[in-house]
Amino acid sequence: MLFGWLVFGPSIWILIPALLLSIYAQWRVRSTYRRYARVPSRSGITAHGAVERILGAASISDVSVESAGRPLGDHYDPRKKVLRLSATDSSSIAAIGVAAHEAGHAIQHARSFGPLRFRTAIVPIANFGSQLAFPLFFVGLIFQTNVLVTAGIILFSAAVLFTLVTLPVEFDASRRAVAALRDNAIVGTEELGAVKEVLFAAALTYVAAAAVAALQLVLLVMAGRRR
Repeated sequence: MLFGWLVFGPSIWILIPALLLSIYAQWRVRSTYRRYARVPSRSGITAHGAVERILGAASISDVSVESAGRPLGDHYDPRKKVLRLSATDSSSIAAIGVAAHEAGHAIQHARSFGPLRFRTAIVPIANFGSQLAFPLFFVGLIFQTNVLVTAGIILFSAAVLFTLVTLPVEFDASRRAVAALRDNAIVGTEELGAVKEVLFAAALTYVAAAAVAALQLVLLVMAGRRR
């Protein structure tokens, strides 16, 4: 924070709300998941079984399911068409809800969902930008080189764009998850509220990440103009 104050001045305080939201989002997703990880679904279907039923109903047969190997490490890899779950054998509401969300990503991929295609396309640029943006920016400030300052801002803009595009991708995956769980009778109507709570907590982490990234970009632009 002290280094940020020296570079950005009092304007760095605009980051505080987003950072607090990020801390709250991390607490919320972990506490919500732990709570519903102790609540078994009435159907007794495991997370793995839920994914197989959802993908089967969507006529998707080329996606494999593996263990993520770490808690809350659930994700879908579109390059290998692999869906990795942290609790494959659990029949809890939390595990099934998260698994259905990842199945939603697999369905997005199979249906060529526009925002997902765009996000996948900018991954290399976003990764490159997130790694080099700040070094270029600060070197530009130190040596008073406007070209490097501008390059840093542009590169970080790509990283910010990635976080923003991630929002509709995640929201849509959760929407598909809830619909699939309901339509395939994996959870009952009274259990959908708990599933939505788990998915909302997870979505909040993406909202917080986008807010932090966007405000960081604002700080870079302000510092670049001031110097």
